Amino acid sequence: MFAVVRTGGKQYRVAANDKIIVERLGGEPGETITLDDVLMVSDGGTLKSGGAVTAEILMHDKADKVIIFKKRRRHNYRRKNGHRQHQTVLKILSIA
Repeated sequence: MFAVVRTGGKQYRVAANDKIIVERLGGEPGETITLDDVLMVSDGGTLKSGGAVTAEILMHDKADKVIIFKKRRRHNYRRKNGHRQHQTVLKILSIA
């Protein structure tokens, strides 16, 4: 049994006991949250829409640094910047 959920503008295919990394969600580690934006649920061969997915917040983290470098040749113009996206690690508990 699996489901397709949408969170943070992205879609994830999840099953029970999966661990996924999503954009930062509110809540503390150890809390249980419900993902209500379920696009599809499959239980063997039949597809259903709707439902809910229950997940536990394992931890909050940051992604690897992405370097942004801008340069215009022959103008002595260089800009270097970095960014680390905030993430949440979820463990899927059940699909309903």
